[in-house]
Amino acid sequence: MTGTEEFRAKASAWLQENATPFDELPDSEPDAGVSLEESKRFQQALWEAGLAGITWPKEYGGAGLGADELVAFNQVAADYRLPTGPFVIGLGMPGPTILELGTEEQRSRYLPPMLRGEEIWCQLFSEPAAGSDVASLQTTATRTTKGWVINGQKVWTSGAQWSDFGAIIARTDPTVPKHKGITMLIVDMHHPGVTVRPLVVATGTAPFNEVFFDDVEVPADAVIGKVGEGWAAAVVMLRHERATIGTGARRRTNPLGFDSLVELARCRGLDRDQAARRRLAEIYARETSLAAYGQLLHEETDVGVQIGARGSAAKLAGAELQLWAADVAQAVLGADIALGHEDLRRVVESIVSAPGHATAGGTNEIQRNIIGERILGLPKDPGVDRSTPFNQLRLSH
Repeated sequence: MTGTEEFRAKASAWLQENATPFDELPDSEPDAGVSLEESKRFQQALWEAGLAGITWPKEYGGAGLGADELVAFNQVAADYRLPTGPFVIGLGMPGPTILELGTEEQRSRYLPPMLRGEEIWCQLFSEPAAGSDVASLQTTATRTTKGWVINGQKVWTSGAQWSDFGAIIARTDPTVPKHKGITMLIVDMHHPGVTVRPLVVATGTAPFNEVFFDDVEVPADAVIGKVGEGWAAAVVMLRHERATIGTGARRRTNPLGFDSLVELARCRGLDRDQAARRRLAEIYARETSLAAYGQLLHEETDVGVQIGARGSAAKLAGAELQLWAADVAQAVLGADIALGHEDLRRVVESIVSAPGHATAGGTNEIQRNIIGERILGLPKDPGVDRSTPFNQLRLSH
């Protein structure tokens, strides 16, 4: 038995003992009915079992293993409810960015508590007037004798309501072009100047928040990377974000996943319909290809190969897969989609939320631009804002 096989057996045994299979749950929502404290306890148990931060270095609390072990864990965990939703952002985005760009003190201070489930993180990038063009952000961080003072607003922030810390990008020098005057900072989300308000979406849930910063003080050593190089740090975090979104574990109970849609077609007598079978086969091919691509990116990252803009390709493929699957689900359901059957609730909610995957983490159009410019070598779109000082630009508010 190889090391990866031994790890897979260990992970499988631990999950059988400590996690609940989806098919034993009355409602297979990943975190349905799970409190924040339960999520924290489960994350700590994962860490104690050596199943959290699988590829992170041991000196920062990780398991120090490779991409093969990470893929093995994702495969065996696909059948289980893992109530770790509050930690997905931190472990997938700020954590890897601190690991890559942070100081030794930042890595030692923030990464182990993140893995142990003691501290939750969020990412603070988008603003009301700076979504796809994040570099147009207007939140400011003004230098003081003690550090920085942040003022402004962020929006579409996942998990801000329960976060302890956030990685924020703010404008620290408005006299230079917009990409050059940005700095990434660590902000305490419990500071009295931080206000978090939920944003309700079409499904009736509030997965995102808007966050306001009013004279929020952060210390001088809160900078991630270097002062004025926040855009480069943001690119690093966005790379991790898009790889996380595009290559994350695919739960077999995903309402728009291949297995779920096959069962949906079978229940409606469409499993022998040639048109339905062709579309289901397309979903299977896309899911399998994306999983293989995700494993490749994980393996390359593990040996120090920079995946760069290819993370955008994974994110784009994942978003388009959701849109394609939503179309297939609508075709299978037909008129039933409008009847409000309780047993179809999760499928209908997934269909309604599918277009959001083409926006969250950067729109599909932005991903195509990145792929075209950074992978295919196509010329950038012209824009005066690339060389004009930020404080001379005409901006919408």
